[in-house]
Amino acid sequence: MHSTHRDAIARVVIGYLTALVIGTGLLMMPAATVAPGGISLLSGLFTATSALSVTGLAVLDTGGDFTFFGQAVILALIQIGGFGVLLFTALLAIVVAGKTGLRLRQSVATETKSSAIGGIAPMVRRIVVLAVGAEFVVAVALFLRLRLFYDEPLGEAVWSAVFHAVSAFNNAGFGLHSTSLMDYVADPFICGPISCAVILGGLGYPVVIELARRYRSPLRWSLTTRAVVVMTPVLLVAGMIYIAVIEWNNPNTMGTLDVWGKIQASAFQSTITRTAGFNSVDISQMHPATWLGMDILMFIGGGPAGTAGGVKITTFLVLGAMTWTEITGGRAVNLLGRRVSRSVHRQATTVIVLSSGLIVVATTVIMLDAPSLGFDRILFEVISGFGTVGLSTGITADLPGLSQVVIIITMALGRLGPVTVASVLALRVRPQRFELPKERPLIG
Repeated sequence: MHSTHRDAIARVVIGYLTALVIGTGLLMMPAATVAPGGISLLSGLFTATSALSVTGLAVLDTGGDFTFFGQAVILALIQIGGFGVLLFTALLAIVVAGKTGLRLRQSVATETKSSAIGGIAPMVRRIVVLAVGAEFVVAVALFLRLRLFYDEPLGEAVWSAVFHAVSAFNNAGFGLHSTSLMDYVADPFICGPISCAVILGGLGYPVVIELARRYRSPLRWSLTTRAVVVMTPVLLVAGMIYIAVIEWNNPNTMGTLDVWGKIQASAFQSTITRTAGFNSVDISQMHPATWLGMDILMFIGGGPAGTAGGVKITTFLVLGAMTWTEITGGRAVNLLGRRVSRSVHRQATTVIVLSSGLIVVATTVIMLDAPSLGFDRILFEVISGFGTVGLSTGITADLPGLSQVVIIITMALGRLGPVTVASVLALRVRPQRFELPKERPLIG
């Protein structure tokens, strides 16, 4: 990989760490919390990491333990983290495109409407406009509902609407209520706008831009856009059905709701599970089988170059296409009308293997540190941290110090790890000086 590309990635990591240190310091200030004397370094670092990585896991109650200043710091970290991820992944996409040839560089320049190949200023402006515009629309919708229907005081309605809109678009999952959105489980005018913001942020910037420009020409869509557009509704519907079937009669989650309420709750939780972290039912009271299905959704995540986490839809689809090709005896891996290059096979496999390895190691360490919490709850917590989801079965605040550190590392690596690994693999150029003899080992 060229030194310029290494320097760009290093600057992103340094910027992330700098924002993390500043955010931690601000959250530790006495003015940031209700408790006198401020919070501990570990609690401040955990909260700042969760906000900056747009995860949503919390060891403290955002609405109850933090003052308005502390909540504003958390919101700023969420916004910085969301913008940072969008810009970082979009810029890496351009760098990767630049390594693949002049034709694709020209295509990227055309898509960003830049007069010079590789120009990024128009792209940055579009990302800002997209994010702020979406957050504004959702905030207005939430404010009107909170103010006119729930009769919340003007200031509280404004702040709650803005906070939840920003948190939703950035797929952060932070909320101002200790019960998240459980009070609005059957309210489509609260859960609906938040779901739309989560889906939009999770599609990814390149997909949103291409859909806006070529919505009438699906045959011209890139493979990334095709994959995200096809799989997003599939995962949403599959997750909704799975959750509904298991939790339909659970009196501690959806059992007391009417049919429409159960459908809304299932749809909302399926949408949120893929990376946002809000909850409209009590996650801790769900059946362990539901947690397992949600583990899978959290691991997959959303679209690339967006605010969603996980290994991304495209990685999951490429691995599925590879498996299907091997089963059917095909020679080339084809996906949605396109042939996938062999380098992408290796990148997808590497991202899956490394991500799975991180989850296994983190889960093992926490099981050794806090065995009483149970395997299924610990695994759920780790995958939620890795996928920057923010859902929890209620054990976050009970994690010992070492386990909190493990989750902090998992959240940070989960936010920057998959895209960085994929980009490094795509940009790495190593001359092949010789080839070893080919041999086929027995598999299975």
